[in-house]
Amino acid sequence: MHGDSVKLIDGNGYRLPTEAEWEYACRAGTSGQFGNAASGAELPGSAWYFDNSNGATHTVGSTQANAFGLFDMHGNVWEWCDDWYGQSETAGHVIRGGSWNDEAVDCRSAVRSEGPTNFGQYTVGFRVVVSP
Repeated sequence: MHGDSVKLIDGNGYRLPTEAEWEYACRAGTSGQFGNAASGAELPGSAWYFDNSNGATHTVGSTQANAFGLFDMHGNVWEWCDDWYGQSETAGHVIRGGSWNDEAVDCRSAVRSEGPTNFGQYTVGFRVVVSP
């Protein structure tokens, strides 16, 4: 379904964000390495990652939101984007944001990786874009 949205009974379309949309939302008008922290040293208040996660995911919204009011853009779970990591759809989707199992450097706004082809991996999740 790459690029398509799914219309539900409420009339809205739901889809994965593009990689560009994800990064824009993550940065929330900032230009630093982290959307809501000046450095990795300030990350514990706004992200669950290796140093503070106790080896597990956490309830979304239990850290500080970024300037756009979005939670967990850094850490907790990698997030699937609509873009493919490679040149074809045989590659995995791009994932962004890092997870509870990653160091702060891997949770930076610009970091990207290739995601698994299914959600059997416990460090990957998703967020949706709603289009009326």
